[in-house]
Amino acid sequence: MRLLAALLLLSQGAAPVRTGLEVAARDGFACVKGKRVGLVTNHSGIDGARNSTIDLLAAAKGCTLAALFSPEHGIRGLADAHVASGKDEKTGLPIHSLYGKTRKPTGEMLKDVDVLVFDLQDVGCRFYTYITTLAHVLEAAKEHGKSVAVLDRPNPIGGEAVEGPVQEEKLRGEFIAYFPMPTRHGMTVGELALLYNKELKIGADLRVVKMEGWKRAQYFDETGLPWVNPSPNMRSLPAAISYPGLGALEGSSLSVGRGTGRAFVLYGAPWVDSANLCEDLNGRGLAGVRFKKTSFTPLPEPGFPKYPHTDQECHGFEVEITDRKAYRPLTAVLHVLDALHRLHPKEFVFTKTCAMIGLRSIEQDLRAGKAPAEIEKGWAADLEAFRALRKPHLLYD
Repeated sequence: MRLLAALLLLSQGAAPVRTGLEVAARDGFACVKGKRVGLVTNHSGIDGARNSTIDLLAAAKGCTLAALFSPEHGIRGLADAHVASGKDEKTGLPIHSLYGKTRKPTGEMLKDVDVLVFDLQDVGCRFYTYITTLAHVLEAAKEHGKSVAVLDRPNPIGGEAVEGPVQEEKLRGEFIAYFPMPTRHGMTVGELALLYNKELKIGADLRVVKMEGWKRAQYFDETGLPWVNPSPNMRSLPAAISYPGLGALEGSSLSVGRGTGRAFVLYGAPWVDSANLCEDLNGRGLAGVRFKKTSFTPLPEPGFPKYPHTDQECHGFEVEITDRKAYRPLTAVLHVLDALHRLHPKEFVFTKTCAMIGLRSIEQDLRAGKAPAEIEKGWAADLEAFRALRKPHLLYD
Protein backbone atom coordinates (compact mmCIF):
# COMPACT_ATOMS: atom_id res chain seq x y z
CA MET A 1 0.00 0.00 0.00
CA ARG A 2 2.83 2.40 0.83
CA LEU A 3 4.46 1.66 -2.55
CA LEU A 4 1.18 2.35 -4.35
CA ALA A 5 0.78 5.65 -2.48
CA ALA A 6 4.33 6.64 -3.35
CA LEU A 7 3.83 5.77 -7.03
CA LEU A 8 0.63 7.82 -7.08
CA LEU A 9 2.46 10.81 -5.62
CA LEU A 10 5.26 10.43 -8.16
CA SER A 11 2.73 10.28 -10.99
CA GLN A 12 1.34 13.58 -9.74
CA GLY A 13 4.79 15.15 -9.78
CA ALA A 14 5.30 15.02 -6.01
CA ALA A 15 7.98 13.04 -4.18
CA PRO A 16 7.01 10.96 -1.13
CA VAL A 17 7.88 12.58 2.17
CA ARG A 18 10.78 11.42 4.31
CA THR A 19 10.27 12.12 8.01
CA GLY A 20 13.05 13.41 10.23
CA LEU A 21 13.40 9.86 11.53
CA GLU A 22 14.02 8.48 8.05
CA VAL A 23 16.51 11.25 7.25
CA ALA A 24 18.36 10.66 10.53
CA ALA A 25 18.43 6.87 10.00
CA ARG A 26 19.69 7.27 6.42
CA ASP A 27 22.49 9.46 7.77
CA GLY A 28 23.48 6.88 10.39
CA PHE A 29 21.97 8.93 13.24
CA ALA A 30 24.87 11.36 12.99
CA CYS A 31 22.79 13.82 15.03
CA VAL A 32 23.38 11.68 18.15
CA LYS A 33 26.72 10.08 17.35
CA GLY A 34 28.69 9.22 20.47
CA LYS A 35 25.75 10.18 22.71
CA ARG A 36 23.58 8.44 25.29
CA VAL A 37 20.06 8.96 24.01
CA GLY A 38 16.83 9.55 25.90
CA LEU A 39 14.01 8.98 23.41
CA VAL A 40 10.67 10.77 23.77
CA THR A 41 8.29 8.75 21.62
CA ASN A 42 5.37 6.36 21.42
CA HIS A 43 3.78 4.08 18.84
CA SER A 44 3.53 7.01 16.37
CA GLY A 45 7.35 7.10 16.10
CA ILE A 46 7.73 4.90 13.02
CA ASP A 47 9.36 5.06 9.60
CA GLY A 48 7.65 4.46 6.28
CA ALA A 49 7.99 0.71 6.70
CA ARG A 50 6.50 0.92 10.23
CA ASN A 51 9.82 0.23 11.95
CA SER A 52 9.74 1.92 15.36
CA THR A 53 12.11 4.69 16.35
CA ILE A 54 12.88 2.65 19.48
CA ASP A 55 14.07 -0.33 17.44
CA LEU A 56 16.00 1.78 14.95
CA LEU A 57 17.88 3.71 17.63
CA ALA A 58 18.48 0.60 19.75
CA ALA A 59 20.15 -1.03 16.74
CA ALA A 60 22.06 2.06 15.60
CA LYS A 61 25.85 2.01 15.79
CA GLY A 62 27.73 4.88 17.37
CA CYS A 63 25.10 5.86 19.95
CA THR A 64 23.47 4.27 22.99
CA LEU A 65 19.74 4.26 23.61
CA ALA A 66 19.67 4.76 27.38
CA ALA A 67 16.08 5.62 28.34
CA LEU A 68 12.57 6.04 26.99
CA PHE A 69 10.12 8.83 27.80
CA SER A 70 6.39 8.51 27.09
CA PRO A 71 3.80 11.30 26.63
CA GLU A 72 0.06 11.19 27.28
CA HIS A 73 -1.41 7.79 26.27
CA GLY A 74 1.83 5.96 27.10
CA ILE A 75 4.60 4.39 25.03
CA ARG A 76 2.14 2.17 23.13
CA GLY A 77 -0.53 4.86 22.75
CA LEU A 78 -3.24 2.76 24.36
CA ALA A 79 -3.87 4.56 27.67
CA ASP A 80 -6.52 7.24 28.14
CA ALA A 81 -5.62 8.29 31.68
CA HIS A 82 -2.49 9.08 33.70
CA VAL A 83 0.37 6.72 32.89
CA ALA A 84 2.89 5.20 35.32
CA SER A 85 6.58 4.82 34.59
CA GLY A 86 7.80 1.31 33.87
CA LYS A 87 10.17 -0.85 31.86
CA ASP A 88 10.16 -1.69 28.16
CA GLU A 89 9.81 -5.44 27.78
CA LYS A 90 11.71 -5.63 24.49
CA THR A 91 14.74 -3.44 25.25
CA GLY A 92 14.75 -3.62 29.05
CA LEU A 93 15.06 0.16 29.16
CA PRO A 94 13.30 2.35 31.73
CA ILE A 95 10.20 4.16 30.49
CA HIS A 96 9.78 7.50 32.24
CA SER A 97 6.20 8.72 32.04
CA LEU A 98 5.72 12.42 31.25
CA TYR A 99 1.99 12.13 31.90
CA GLY A 100 1.89 10.90 35.46
CA LYS A 101 3.44 12.22 38.66
CA THR A 102 5.60 14.56 36.59
CA ARG A 103 5.21 16.08 33.16
CA LYS A 104 8.77 17.28 32.74
CA PRO A 105 11.92 15.11 32.71
CA THR A 106 13.72 15.33 36.05
CA GLY A 107 17.43 15.35 36.79
CA GLU A 108 17.18 11.77 38.03
CA MET A 109 15.53 10.68 34.78
CA LEU A 110 18.26 12.39 32.77
CA LYS A 111 21.30 11.22 34.72
CA ASP A 112 22.33 8.67 32.06
CA VAL A 113 21.31 10.81 29.07
CA ASP A 114 23.30 13.25 26.92
CA VAL A 115 20.66 14.10 24.33
CA LEU A 116 16.86 13.92 24.26
CA VAL A 117 15.44 12.83 20.91
CA PHE A 118 11.81 13.84 20.34
CA ASP A 119 9.79 11.83 17.80
CA LEU A 120 6.01 12.10 18.15
CA GLN A 121 3.22 12.62 15.61
CA ASP A 122 1.26 15.78 16.42
CA VAL A 123 -2.18 16.58 14.96
CA GLY A 124 -1.86 20.35 14.50
CA CYS A 125 -4.00 21.54 17.42
CA ARG A 126 -2.95 23.66 20.41
CA PHE A 127 -4.78 21.53 22.98
CA TYR A 128 -3.23 18.25 21.80
CA THR A 129 -0.76 17.66 24.60
CA TYR A 130 2.27 16.28 22.76
CA ILE A 131 3.37 19.81 21.89
CA THR A 132 3.34 20.87 25.55
CA THR A 133 5.48 17.82 26.33
CA LEU A 134 7.85 19.16 23.66
CA ALA A 135 8.14 22.47 25.51
CA HIS A 136 8.80 20.69 28.81
CA VAL A 137 11.50 18.57 27.17
CA LEU A 138 13.26 21.71 25.93
CA GLU A 139 13.04 23.30 29.37
CA ALA A 140 14.38 20.21 31.13
CA ALA A 141 17.24 19.91 28.65
CA LYS A 142 18.29 23.50 29.31
CA GLU A 143 17.98 23.10 33.08
CA HIS A 144 20.11 19.94 33.16
CA GLY A 145 22.67 20.69 30.46
CA LYS A 146 21.36 18.27 27.84
CA SER A 147 20.81 18.77 24.12
CA VAL A 148 17.64 18.08 22.10
CA ALA A 149 17.15 16.64 18.62
CA VAL A 150 13.64 16.83 17.15
CA LEU A 151 12.89 14.37 14.35
CA ASP A 152 10.33 16.32 12.40
CA ARG A 153 7.01 14.97 11.11
CA PRO A 154 4.21 16.43 8.98
CA ASN A 155 1.43 18.51 10.37
CA PRO A 156 -1.29 16.09 9.22
CA ILE A 157 -3.86 18.84 8.61
CA GLY A 158 -1.49 21.02 6.61
CA GLY A 159 0.77 23.92 7.42
CA GLU A 160 -1.03 26.78 5.67
CA ALA A 161 -4.30 27.42 7.51
CA VAL A 162 -4.05 29.15 10.90
CA GLU A 163 -7.33 29.45 12.79
CA GLY A 164 -8.91 30.38 16.08
CA PRO A 165 -8.15 32.79 18.87
CA VAL A 166 -4.85 33.12 20.66
CA GLN A 167 -5.84 31.95 24.12
CA GLU A 168 -6.55 34.53 26.80
CA GLU A 169 -3.72 35.29 29.22
CA LYS A 170 -5.21 33.49 32.23
CA LEU A 171 -5.29 30.19 30.27
CA ARG A 172 -1.69 30.31 29.14
CA GLY A 173 0.81 27.92 30.62
CA GLU A 174 -1.74 25.13 31.11
CA PHE A 175 -1.02 21.68 29.70
CA ILE A 176 -3.51 22.19 26.85
CA ALA A 177 -2.61 25.84 26.31
CA TYR A 178 1.09 26.21 27.06
CA PHE A 179 2.21 28.78 24.50
CA PRO A 180 0.01 31.66 23.27
CA MET A 181 -1.02 30.58 19.80
CA PRO A 182 -4.16 30.03 17.72
CA THR A 183 -6.06 26.78 18.17
CA ARG A 184 -4.95 25.54 14.73
CA HIS A 185 -1.32 26.62 14.53
CA GLY A 186 -0.24 25.27 11.13
CA MET A 187 3.26 24.24 12.29
CA THR A 188 5.28 21.04 12.54
CA VAL A 189 6.79 19.87 15.82
CA GLY A 190 10.22 20.90 14.57
CA GLU A 191 9.00 24.39 13.80
CA LEU A 192 7.26 24.58 17.17
CA ALA A 193 10.48 23.55 18.90
CA LEU A 194 12.30 26.46 17.24
CA LEU A 195 9.44 28.82 18.16
CA TYR A 196 9.35 27.71 21.80
CA ASN A 197 13.10 27.80 22.20
CA LYS A 198 13.30 31.40 20.97
CA GLU A 199 10.01 32.98 22.03
CA LEU A 200 9.85 31.35 25.48
CA LYS A 201 13.54 32.23 25.90
CA ILE A 202 14.41 28.63 26.76
CA GLY A 203 17.71 28.64 24.93
CA ALA A 204 18.21 24.86 24.81
CA ASP A 205 20.89 23.28 22.61
CA LEU A 206 18.43 22.31 19.88
CA ARG A 207 18.72 20.61 16.51
CA VAL A 208 15.80 19.87 14.20
CA VAL A 209 16.22 17.06 11.69
CA LYS A 210 14.07 18.30 8.84
CA MET A 211 11.80 16.24 6.65
CA GLU A 212 12.44 15.95 2.96
CA GLY A 213 9.67 16.46 0.42
CA TRP A 214 6.97 17.92 2.68
CA LYS A 215 5.09 21.01 1.48
CA ARG A 216 2.94 23.20 3.68
CA ALA A 217 -0.17 22.58 1.59
CA GLN A 218 0.00 18.81 2.07
CA TYR A 219 -2.38 16.84 4.21
CA PHE A 220 -1.20 13.54 5.67
CA ASP A 221 -2.75 11.35 2.99
CA GLU A 222 -0.67 13.20 0.40
CA THR A 223 2.66 12.31 2.00
CA GLY A 224 2.93 8.62 1.15
CA LEU A 225 3.48 7.87 4.84
CA PRO A 226 1.49 5.23 6.76
CA TRP A 227 -1.24 6.53 9.04
CA VAL A 228 -1.08 5.40 12.66
CA ASN A 229 -3.61 6.63 15.21
CA PRO A 230 -1.54 9.19 17.16
CA SER A 231 -3.77 8.67 20.21
CA PRO A 232 -6.48 6.11 21.07
CA ASN A 233 -9.43 8.13 19.78
CA MET A 234 -7.76 9.98 16.90
CA ARG A 235 -8.59 7.28 14.38
CA SER A 236 -8.73 9.03 11.02
CA LEU A 237 -7.50 12.05 9.12
CA PRO A 238 -11.04 13.54 8.87
CA ALA A 239 -11.25 13.38 12.67
CA ALA A 240 -7.92 15.20 12.94
CA ILE A 241 -9.06 17.89 10.49
CA SER A 242 -12.15 18.67 12.59
CA TYR A 243 -10.38 18.31 15.92
CA PRO A 244 -9.02 21.88 16.46
CA GLY A 245 -12.60 23.17 16.32
CA LEU A 246 -15.23 20.54 16.97
CA GLY A 247 -12.89 18.53 19.18
CA ALA A 248 -13.37 21.20 21.83
CA LEU A 249 -16.95 19.96 22.22
CA GLU A 250 -15.58 17.17 24.40
CA GLY A 251 -15.51 19.87 27.07
CA SER A 252 -19.30 20.23 26.81
CA SER A 253 -22.32 18.06 27.64
CA LEU A 254 -22.14 16.32 24.24
CA SER A 255 -20.63 13.00 23.30
CA VAL A 256 -17.88 13.48 20.72
CA GLY A 257 -18.23 9.89 19.57
CA ARG A 258 -15.79 8.28 22.02
CA GLY A 259 -16.84 4.67 22.44
CA THR A 260 -18.04 4.36 18.83
CA GLY A 261 -14.77 4.00 16.94
CA ARG A 262 -15.58 7.29 15.19
CA ALA A 263 -14.60 9.89 17.75
CA PHE A 264 -14.49 13.48 16.49
CA VAL A 265 -16.63 12.51 13.50
CA LEU A 266 -19.88 11.81 15.41
CA TYR A 267 -21.36 14.32 17.88
CA GLY A 268 -24.56 14.14 19.87
CA ALA A 269 -26.50 13.51 23.08
CA PRO A 270 -29.74 11.73 24.05
CA TRP A 271 -31.61 15.03 24.13
CA VAL A 272 -30.50 16.49 20.76
CA ASP A 273 -33.11 16.98 18.05
CA SER A 274 -30.84 15.92 15.21
CA ALA A 275 -33.21 16.91 12.40
CA ASN A 276 -33.59 20.49 13.65
CA LEU A 277 -29.89 20.79 14.49
CA CYS A 278 -28.68 19.60 11.09
CA GLU A 279 -31.24 21.75 9.27
CA ASP A 280 -30.06 24.76 11.25
CA LEU A 281 -26.36 24.08 10.67
CA ASN A 282 -26.66 23.23 6.98
CA GLY A 283 -28.74 26.36 6.48
CA ARG A 284 -25.79 28.49 7.58
CA GLY A 285 -23.85 27.79 4.41
CA LEU A 286 -20.55 26.88 6.01
CA ALA A 287 -17.84 26.20 3.45
CA GLY A 288 -16.50 22.69 2.92
CA VAL A 289 -18.68 20.80 5.40
CA ARG A 290 -22.07 19.17 5.68
CA PHE A 291 -23.78 17.97 8.85
CA LYS A 292 -25.55 14.62 8.42
CA LYS A 293 -28.29 13.54 10.81
CA THR A 294 -27.24 10.47 12.78
CA SER A 295 -27.82 8.38 15.89
CA PHE A 296 -25.21 6.36 17.75
CA THR A 297 -24.65 4.63 21.08
CA PRO A 298 -21.25 4.98 22.80
CA LEU A 299 -20.17 1.64 24.24
CA PRO A 300 -17.71 0.80 27.02
CA GLU A 301 -14.20 0.00 25.80
CA PRO A 302 -11.96 -2.26 27.92
CA GLY A 303 -9.16 -0.32 29.57
CA PHE A 304 -10.71 3.08 28.87
CA PRO A 305 -12.71 5.38 31.15
CA LYS A 306 -16.47 5.63 30.91
CA TYR A 307 -17.21 8.24 28.27
CA PRO A 308 -20.19 10.66 28.29
CA HIS A 309 -23.55 9.05 27.49
CA THR A 310 -22.12 5.51 27.43
CA ASP A 311 -24.84 2.93 26.68
CA GLN A 312 -27.30 5.69 25.77
CA GLU A 313 -28.61 6.33 22.28
CA CYS A 314 -27.38 9.73 21.16
CA HIS A 315 -28.77 11.87 18.36
CA GLY A 316 -26.82 14.52 16.55
CA PHE A 317 -24.65 14.90 13.49
CA GLU A 318 -21.88 13.28 11.51
CA VAL A 319 -19.30 15.65 10.05
CA GLU A 320 -18.92 15.21 6.31
CA ILE A 321 -15.98 17.22 4.96
CA THR A 322 -16.77 18.12 1.35
CA ASP A 323 -13.78 20.43 0.74
CA ARG A 324 -11.03 20.28 3.34
CA LYS A 325 -9.19 23.27 1.90
CA ALA A 326 -12.28 25.43 2.38
CA TYR A 327 -13.47 23.85 5.66
CA ARG A 328 -12.74 25.91 8.75
CA PRO A 329 -13.34 23.83 11.92
CA LEU A 330 -13.06 26.87 14.21
CA THR A 331 -15.80 28.60 12.26
CA ALA A 332 -17.83 25.41 12.46
CA VAL A 333 -17.55 25.06 16.23
CA LEU A 334 -18.82 28.60 16.80
CA HIS A 335 -21.90 27.85 14.71
CA VAL A 336 -22.47 24.49 16.41
CA LEU A 337 -22.28 26.16 19.83
CA ASP A 338 -24.63 28.90 18.67
CA ALA A 339 -27.16 26.39 17.35
CA LEU A 340 -27.02 24.07 20.37
CA HIS A 341 -27.49 26.73 23.00
CA ARG A 342 -30.46 28.14 21.06
CA LEU A 343 -32.13 24.80 20.30
CA HIS A 344 -31.39 23.15 23.66
CA PRO A 345 -30.94 25.96 26.20
CA LYS A 346 -31.70 23.75 29.21
CA GLU A 347 -29.75 20.64 28.25
CA PHE A 348 -26.67 21.99 26.51
CA VAL A 349 -23.87 23.03 28.86
CA PHE A 350 -20.73 24.74 27.53
CA THR A 351 -18.56 23.66 30.51
CA LYS A 352 -14.90 23.77 29.32
CA THR A 353 -15.44 24.05 25.58
CA CYS A 354 -14.72 27.77 25.26
CA ALA A 355 -11.62 27.49 27.45
CA MET A 356 -10.35 24.75 25.14
CA ILE A 357 -10.94 27.01 22.14
CA GLY A 358 -9.04 29.69 24.05
CA LEU A 359 -11.55 32.36 25.08
CA ARG A 360 -14.06 31.82 27.86
CA SER A 361 -15.90 34.95 26.70
CA ILE A 362 -17.25 33.03 23.68
CA GLU A 363 -20.05 31.58 25.81
CA GLN A 364 -21.10 34.99 27.11
CA ASP A 365 -20.94 36.50 23.62
CA LEU A 366 -23.13 33.78 22.10
CA ARG A 367 -25.65 33.98 24.93
CA ALA A 368 -25.81 37.75 24.36
CA GLY A 369 -26.71 37.15 20.71
CA LYS A 370 -23.37 38.00 19.15
CA ALA A 371 -23.02 36.40 15.72
CA PRO A 372 -20.30 33.76 15.22
CA ALA A 373 -18.84 35.78 12.33
CA GLU A 374 -18.51 38.82 14.58
CA ILE A 375 -16.78 36.76 17.28
CA GLU A 376 -14.37 35.32 14.74
CA LYS A 377 -13.64 38.75 13.30
CA GLY A 378 -12.29 39.73 16.71
CA TRP A 379 -9.50 37.16 16.35
CA ALA A 380 -8.04 38.68 13.17
CA ALA A 381 -5.39 40.94 14.70
CA ASP A 382 -3.99 38.20 16.95
CA LEU A 383 -3.91 35.77 14.03
CA GLU A 384 -1.88 38.18 11.94
CA ALA A 385 0.50 38.79 14.85
CA PHE A 386 0.99 35.04 15.26
CA ARG A 387 1.65 34.54 11.56
CA ALA A 388 4.38 37.16 11.80
CA LEU A 389 5.77 35.55 14.98
CA ARG A 390 5.94 32.07 13.47
CA LYS A 391 7.36 33.12 10.09
CA PRO A 392 11.09 33.08 11.06
CA HIS A 393 10.69 29.56 12.45
CA LEU A 394 9.06 27.94 9.41
CA LEU A 395 11.23 25.31 7.73
CA TYR A 396 9.16 24.37 4.68
CA ASP A 397 7.62 26.09 1.65
